[in-house]
Amino acid sequence: MRVSSQGVTVVALLADPDAPTEIAQRMARTLPARLADKAGPGRRFDVEVVSEPFSAGTEDLPTLMRRITDRGRAENWDVVVALTDLPLHSHGRRLAARLSHEHGLALLSLPALGGWRLQTRARRAVEEAVLGLAGPRATEAEEPTSQPLLGPCAGRLTPVRPGPIGEEEAADLADLRYVVNGPRGYLRVLVGMVRANRPWRLVPGLSKALAAALATGAVATVNSTTWSLAEALSAPRLVIAMVGSVGLMIGWLIVDGELWHRSAEGSPEARQKARLYNASTVMTVGIGVLVCYGSLIVINLAWALFILNDQVFASMTRTPLHAAEYVTLSWFVASVATVGGALGSGLESDEAIRAAAYSKREQERRHMLRDDHGDQTSK
Repeated sequence: MRVSSQGVTVVALLADPDAPTEIAQRMARTLPARLADKAGPGRRFDVEVVSEPFSAGTEDLPTLMRRITDRGRAENWDVVVALTDLPLHSHGRRLAARLSHEHGLALLSLPALGGWRLQTRARRAVEEAVLGLAGPRATEAEEPTSQPLLGPCAGRLTPVRPGPIGEEEAADLADLRYVVNGPRGYLRVLVGMVRANRPWRLVPGLSKALAAALATGAVATVNSTTWSLAEALSAPRLVIAMVGSVGLMIGWLIVDGELWHRSAEGSPEARQKARLYNASTVMTVGIGVLVCYGSLIVINLAWALFILNDQVFASMTRTPLHAAEYVTLSWFVASVATVGGALGSGLESDEAIRAAAYSKREQERRHMLRDDHGDQTSK
């Protein structure tokens, strides 16, 4: 590992656009001081953040490692840590990180860090990677796994485990990898993928569907038939109506927006990746629809409190208008409005639905896969 003549180790955080760049920029504010404190006296670090889509058009690990290596060689960087929000796979394993001591680089997959405390976990992982790569290089008799890399992410209680690169992966420009094992690891990557998609953006991203839901809710709230139905339905039936309307909205968005991923390959790894991507799609859309459903309950309740008259309501339903009636009506109307929103989502373009459901990097990945599938079909 080279160090500049001024005794300063230059660290580059090469980040994909959007969330990885935001995370890199936030950690860069305190990273030099934290690295210097952990490295000991006489060590100084200069951190640069470079935002560019280094993973554009490919998920192939050797290609990504070569791109990072070539980018590092073109600049005066001592250590390169690349951050991406795409899940990484290699030979049937879900990867958290890949490191090359020879080239002084690390590739970190943010979804493998999970969906909670992502900023803290990413910062710790980057710190450990930089300190390991900038430290004394291991001798030939010493395995790279003896170095304390990514300690906070590879403890006994986490699903992330270190492991050497196998012979079948020797050409991947790496000598150490961290894999995500077991059901907990699968869930951690899945939650990380959902977080990267930012499902809370689904509601404002589907403006036509939201307008249809709000209009349906406003009309249903002042409809006497809706009052009678809401009063006649028991709590289990209200739950069934909620589950049915939410399920309909989720299914409609996935089918209408062509969000379901079908792998053109028949390998076990390709099927595993397809299941992971589809599970993240269902969770992303599901969380977004549930946020929309909860918002509709609040909006409908406010509208009902403003517009309903207790005497008129009692004359139609023979039930006094109390707090329980307001809540029951708003709950039922939210289910009706969600169905209206599902129909209104048909007015949205497929691109608008994908933009609302996925991060920019995930959109590019899926667009690339569709193009590849189209090319294979045309042959």
